[in-house]
Amino acid sequence: MYLFDGFNLLHAGGFADSREMTDKLASFVAAKGARGVLVFDGTGEDLTLGPLEVRFAENADSLLERLAAEHRGQEQVCLVSSDSAVRGTSGQEVMKLSSATFSRDFELESHHEQRPMRVEDKLDADTRAKLEELRRGKGP
Repeated sequence: MYLFDGFNLLHAGGFADSREMTDKLASFVAAKGARGVLVFDGTGEDLTLGPLEVRFAENADSLLERLAAEHRGQEQVCLVSSDSAVRGTSGQEVMKLSSATFSRDFELESHHEQRPMRVEDKLDADTRAKLEELRRGKGP
């Protein structure tokens, strides 16, 4: 289970807005086969996006601490927050990552489809055309 400190991660991750971050986190936890809770300070509409719950609380830190305490005995919990007080009170059993570290690692794990590098991709158009002529038997 991932617990995310919403505004903390939003600022550390350089996301354009909370909607972009929420969508990416929903995809992240789904790909991991995990579930997550994204907690924001303030008011808003709680919602569920697949395995990701989005919650609003008067004090996000208190809710994160409570969720960590409730779940750390039953499942593996990872708390993502740069707030040292929240990380310190979440318990030894909880894995902790700063928002900056998670954002950096999250970028590495996000899916980027890459084509394998081919020799022809490194050649200029004229050289490729000459090689194609040779391949078709039209060259010297």
